[in-house]
Amino acid sequence: MEIKTLVWSNDNWFCNKENIIVDADLILLYGNRDLLENESVYNKLRATTKGVIVSNSTSGHLINDEIFDSGAVATAIKFNKTKIKTAIFNIDKFNNGASLGKAIYKELENEHLSYIYIISDGQIVNGSNLVDGLKTNLKNEVLITGGLAGDGARFEKTLVGLDTPPQTGNVVAVGFYGNSLKIGYGSNGGWSSFGPDRVVTKSNQNVLYELDGRSALSLYKEYLGDFVKDLPASALYFPLCLSLSSGESVVRTILSINEEEQSMTFAGNIPEGRRARLMKSHLHKLIGGAEVAVNDSLTKFEDEKPELAIVVSCVGRKIIMKHNVEEEIEALRHELGDNCTIAGYYAYGEIAPNSNTRKKCELHNQTITLTTLSEI
Repeated sequence: MEIKTLVWSNDNWFCNKENIIVDADLILLYGNRDLLENESVYNKLRATTKGVIVSNSTSGHLINDEIFDSGAVATAIKFNKTKIKTAIFNIDKFNNGASLGKAIYKELENEHLSYIYIISDGQIVNGSNLVDGLKTNLKNEVLITGGLAGDGARFEKTLVGLDTPPQTGNVVAVGFYGNSLKIGYGSNGGWSSFGPDRVVTKSNQNVLYELDGRSALSLYKEYLGDFVKDLPASALYFPLCLSLSSGESVVRTILSINEEEQSMTFAGNIPEGRRARLMKSHLHKLIGGAEVAVNDSLTKFEDEKPELAIVVSCVGRKIIMKHNVEEEIEALRHELGDNCTIAGYYAYGEIAPNSNTRKKCELHNQTITLTTLSEI
């Protein structure tokens, strides 16, 4: 595997500060939404690189040890033996995210398929339904990781593209084939639950109305205290821990509140009958979550280090940690070593298995996920 990184600067793309043609099989383009709406960013990358370009808008992106709030970065990957296949669909052509997820898996399914990297629109597409659709016919040995595109902290619209300038409503998936790719993954948040378990008694997909038969919003406000005046922004500090049918749990971030309906909208579905608890965290615990995630992603690599780490971290973590967010990346670098290329972005949702057991993937919020790769 050969990896080169490119950075958008002075209205052009540069690889190691040189304007050269880069030969690759797959190019991952991460950038600020306003910038990616300028088609010249994609067009100039197309003129600078040979290979499939997968692009998405972000809430911040990173190359190695540097985090960018604006501009764009690209990671060009050349494989020695691994084959890839790509697919793109738009939600407008499907009844829901679940049917779209099924279509993506059907398009990529093959007996040699070992891994799917997926990037989805983060505003129009219901990420929970998309993941459920992907899992419907998933074979246990096929790993799926990725995330939802971002739009800073604006939550207005997100862009995703495949070999064209990115657009809204798109979902792109990359299938990896063969047995030459060694893949690890990890996902963790660093959050702690508090308060009693409560049952979701009324909800509609990602909108929560009642817990234990009471207004969810009024109950939530009882716990927030002085933070109530800063809603909905303060909700990032107190996400919800939601139980799954498997017995595991996921974190759900609150996106907005509706005073008239006394409801809360989350970045992922809140099914009725599930148990839920409030969560809180501190900076050192969030950094600790990053350390757990990276160590989980390295369990298959023994004494060697991966060549590439693809990082998808929640925008909520970035907002909460503020300037300390660099410590999250420093924790990754310490464990990955100096020779591993780190690429990734801050997202509106993260897609990965819930633990290092290769169980089927889930949509997460407020976590950091890593996919580590090397070719054998």
